[in-house]
Amino acid sequence: MELTVWGIITAIVVGLIVGALGRLVVPGRQNMPMWLHLLIGVGAALLGTVLARAMGIATETAGIDWTELLVQVVVAAIAVALVAGVGGRRRVTR
Repeated sequence: MELTVWGIITAIVVGLIVGALGRLVVPGRQNMPMWLHLLIGVGAALLGTVLARAMGIATETAGIDWTELLVQVVVAAIAVALVAGVGGRRRVTR
């Protein structure tokens, strides 16, 4: 796997999209800033690619890898739910 500037830019853009989709998939209101969703998306995109490869899903094909994208969105949704759940429990109401 060759890491190029274009590859990094593509990973960031895909991560931003995955983060936004992860936020949409999780039901209810998340008390998190949008930048945190996007940061989670970038991490989920990277972790999703690693998981997809481990499961034997082809990740280096021409065009959009829909199965890999699905894995990334599921990872992002789980991460958003976990972070929103942890953050929601820390709040103190007065």
